[in-house]
Amino acid sequence: MRALRIVVASADAERLRGALVMAAAQAALGGAAAVFLQMDAVALLRAPMAAPQDEAHRMAGLPTLAMLVEEALALGVALTACQSGLALSGLTVADLPPGVEVGGPIAFLQATDDQARLLFA
Repeated sequence: MRALRIVVASADAERLRGALVMAAAQAALGGAAAVFLQMDAVALLRAPMAAPQDEAHRMAGLPTLAMLVEEALALGVALTACQSGLALSGLTVADLPPGVEVGGPIAFLQATDDQARLLFA
């Protein structure tokens, strides 16, 4: 199975939610999956993590954004926060959820081989 690599390029919680759902599904099927939160998207990881649509998702029996991050990490999805995004968001490495890595776009792209599916959310 080809690796799935997703770039979340804006601070839109629903785009991150969609990226996490797809990455978690990929991992559940035994495939490699990675999500890179670029620039403003890093702010979505600020504690306490919450999204505008969390209550609607909870009422429908679906996980919140924070739960999706935990589930994706537990399934082996690699989550990477952009170094510049940390600075832009006023966050530090210690502020990130456990298991979230820090890196840059060059390292993310270097780890993306020609067979991987690269998506932008």
